[in-house]
Amino acid sequence: MPTHPLEEVLHPRSVAVVGASGTAGAWGYSFTRHLLDYGFRGQIYPVNPNYQEILGLKVYPSLIAIPEMVDYVISCVPAGEVLNMLAECLQKGVKVVHLYTARFSETGRRQAAELEQEVLRQARKSGIRLIGPNCMGLYYPKEGISFAYDLPKESGGVGMASQTGGGAAVFVQLAAMRGIRFSKVVSYGNALDLDESDYLDYFSQDPETRIIVVYIEGVKNGRKFFDTLRRVTASKPVIITKGGRGQSGARAAASHTASLAGTARTWRAVVAQAGALWAENFDEMTDLAVSFYFLPPIHGLRVGITGGGGGPSVLSADECEEAGLEVVPLPPEIREELKVKAHPIWDWVSNPVDVSILGGFGVTSTDMLQMMANNPSFDLLLANITEVPLARKEDSILRFRSETDGYIRIRKESSKPLLVVFGEKSLGVEDHNHWRWQLTSELRTKYIAANIPIYPSVARAARAARKLFDYCQRNECQHY
Repeated sequence: MPTHPLEEVLHPRSVAVVGASGTAGAWGYSFTRHLLDYGFRGQIYPVNPNYQEILGLKVYPSLIAIPEMVDYVISCVPAGEVLNMLAECLQKGVKVVHLYTARFSETGRRQAAELEQEVLRQARKSGIRLIGPNCMGLYYPKEGISFAYDLPKESGGVGMASQTGGGAAVFVQLAAMRGIRFSKVVSYGNALDLDESDYLDYFSQDPETRIIVVYIEGVKNGRKFFDTLRRVTASKPVIITKGGRGQSGARAAASHTASLAGTARTWRAVVAQAGALWAENFDEMTDLAVSFYFLPPIHGLRVGITGGGGGPSVLSADECEEAGLEVVPLPPEIREELKVKAHPIWDWVSNPVDVSILGGFGVTSTDMLQMMANNPSFDLLLANITEVPLARKEDSILRFRSETDGYIRIRKESSKPLLVVFGEKSLGVEDHNHWRWQLTSELRTKYIAANIPIYPSVARAARAARKLFDYCQRNECQHY
């Protein structure tokens, strides 16, 4: 199989930061710092005529002054200096330039747009590929390249192409809190040269990527994008979020990345026809990515639900049905088992399981989930553990730890998809040392380590499960 043209571009042996800075907070400082912090194994060349040393590295006055060849350049210089920099890149054999540099066509100014096109002409004449301009560039933890602080240094199976850089960093951080790790993330901004179709095509062939997520504000070539997307979805799941769907969003997109935005209806239709998955926002994109990352294929809609008191159980049934899942009654086999184990409530408890009914009758929520896992009447399982502990501290800790260990055991022993709802709370600083929230953090970590997806609400878990089922119906998926 031939090597994709981007493969060499994204595996540099040396990186030069042109416009490097010794001032913390400046982007020329941050990009240099990231290469050191994330352990880039190649050569790092800060370039700035005003410094001798930055972060312990020798600084060169120009690209020409670097004695070795350079593969990859991060441009932090003003837009007016980019053409001169590209001329030096040609002499140093540079393969790709990441143009963090902005203030091109996204400004709406004719002169800036003309300069952007001249940059493209010179780059193409020189055989140099461009990422950007007006973008954060590459996050590739395996290679030690990052565009933000505090992103995971471990690699994983999600690849992302994003027209927004700050949004990409936020998405990586949100997804990382729920256990996702990334192969590569590319923030590509104005897409002057390499565009969304190029990155989609690359991720489809990248052995390190098994799930693709895309944030788009507009595309350069609609037909090329649709054809590429349709081809890519035949081999890997693609999740797409579109910014600039309304009038105000379209105006924002134009000033953000000089993108022409289409209507939401058009985009939903295009995504559906191509076999990709539509996500309304970064929250739903995270839910879908988490589902593909951790869950086996979902081949049915019949859900068994445990957890929550009376009211939460009723609401969870409503939310699952509204998402298109089937909240089926407990089958006769489970009723018969309950007659033996918990006779006083054998005909009372139902699906969803109201845990307030179980207390003192010899069965637990773990027992109920196990029965559902063993019974062919259920296709997937949902455990809702967002209830406020009503017992004293010691009893609550014992109960929740035991329940978690039980759910993890069921996940290991059963082939059925298991989704866990763990409500997310915004805490005041005085709450962080409270035992309840420390226990919550402990249990979330255990679920993630056991490859069990967690969701902030039943509604979001149910919607993600339904979309995963629909995807499997369309693609007859056995794995992803």
